[in-house]
Amino acid sequence: MDLNLLTALDALLEHNSVAAAAVRLHLTPPAVSRTLARIRHVTGDDILVRAGRSMVPTPYALSIRTQVRALVQEASSVLRPANALDLGTLDRVFTLRGHDALLAALAPALLAAVRTSAPSVRMRFLGEAASGGFDELRNEVDLELGSTLPTQPEVTHEVIGADELVVALRRGHPQACARLTPKKLASLAHLNVSRRGRLHDRLDEAFEALGLTRHVVASLPTAAAALEVVGRSDFVTIVSRTLCAPMCAAWEVVTRPLPLELPAAPIVLAWHRRFDTDVSHTWMRTQVAHMLKTQLQTQG
Repeated sequence: MDLNLLTALDALLEHNSVAAAAVRLHLTPPAVSRTLARIRHVTGDDILVRAGRSMVPTPYALSIRTQVRALVQEASSVLRPANALDLGTLDRVFTLRGHDALLAALAPALLAAVRTSAPSVRMRFLGEAASGGFDELRNEVDLELGSTLPTQPEVTHEVIGADELVVALRRGHPQACARLTPKKLASLAHLNVSRRGRLHDRLDEAFEALGLTRHVVASLPTAAAALEVVGRSDFVTIVSRTLCAPMCAAWEVVTRPLPLELPAAPIVLAWHRRFDTDVSHTWMRTQVAHMLKTQLQTQG
């Protein structure tokens, strides 16, 4: 089935004229006459018949005219994605996956903004995948928030900023007001934040470079869980200073500078490149990037 016949049929039924249809279609009248012949062959109907010096549609042509117009318009909308975005009517579910501190910092402002400007949009927030990869960006996840730079060519990313790492400990901890040295920090009982349950990370490498070994007693999958335990014990943990500030305040946890040379943790927003030109996805990731940057600037 040659769908170009629908476009020609729509023009013929609008103008009831081969010549006028040719002008609209930017074709010659003979070419449109040949197309009309093909339409007649496919449908088994004359479509347009001569009536004096003009042409008139057949009953069958009249019966399908509205349907043909609707099909052509629908096909045109599919082949020409809309560049304008109507947030008031946007009905879509966006799935964001990432580190719990990032999602906790982002969710309140993002949900409030979405509810106001795009009330039919719904959000799903998922915890980080244990694999740490970006495979789910191919089908299930719209945006990934974390500290890992993607290497897959099909994944696009933006570095939003960076957040320095600090030592978190309860307000009444014996070392809460003391000046921490690398040796003193290494001797404390540490909780590691790891979605994979790791008891060793780049912080241990920094200690080892100084000839020290950190005392890690447990790992927890999220910063929120680790900070809750820290707030009720003498354990310490290492978290992002700005993004974890609200959670620290909630559990009466204080932070101290990290006495080690460790780079700040990058904040990376990643998505599959199939969304690069998707107007509603562009709007959402712009909102996410703006709110995270604002969060860093406000609390930084």
